[in-house]
Amino acid sequence: MSAEGEQVGIRALADALNLARDLDLDLVEVAPQASPPVCRIMDYGKFKYEAAQKAKESRRKTNQISIKEMKYRVKIGKGDFETKTSKVTKFLEEGHKVKITIMFRGREVHHPELGMRILEQVAVDNNQLAKVEASPKLDGRNMTMVLAPDKRVQAAAEAVRKKAAAEQRRAERMAAGNGAAPVVDDASPLPAPQAPSTPAGTADEAMRVTADEAGRD
Repeated sequence: MSAEGEQVGIRALADALNLARDLDLDLVEVAPQASPPVCRIMDYGKFKYEAAQKAKESRRKTNQISIKEMKYRVKIGKGDFETKTSKVTKFLEEGHKVKITIMFRGREVHHPELGMRILEQVAVDNNQLAKVEASPKLDGRNMTMVLAPDKRVQAAAEAVRKKAAAEQRRAERMAAGNGAAPVVDDASPLPAPQAPSTPAGTADEAMRVTADEAGRD
């Protein structure tokens, strides 16, 4: 195979080596079990470097994804619940799994439904990011549940958000079109002002009064 991945046919070993040297590249055997063996012309040093970089990136991503833990008390206040749940959401957005732990004190352990209620609320608040990977279970004085990021759920939620945003923009455009002010053409002539009309009888009386005044003078 050539450096571009194209097949060049069956060649003698000497011819293949000469072809690689002419291109200042290496001849690398990639499928020794094939008959005849398959070789490829490539820059072997570059190939090893890129393979090492890919392996390093893969290890880095594997190490970054871990299981975080968030602990709740049964008698947790609303503010503390919202703060802790927002941290859970952040962990999920970063791609981490999150173990939710409810810690019981004293006789609280006899009321597991209280812990279950908290776990269900945390799951509902993050249902657009994650799925329940490990269902709630009671372990001594603790109740645990594991949430894991779900790309399908996230994609579906994003599609719903985009659809809602598009409908909102369309509604705003329609509202703007219905409420638009009429356009006035400045070049069109304005109607001439009309003098106030005077009733005929009133005009005649005014003329008679004026004539009488003139006769007296």
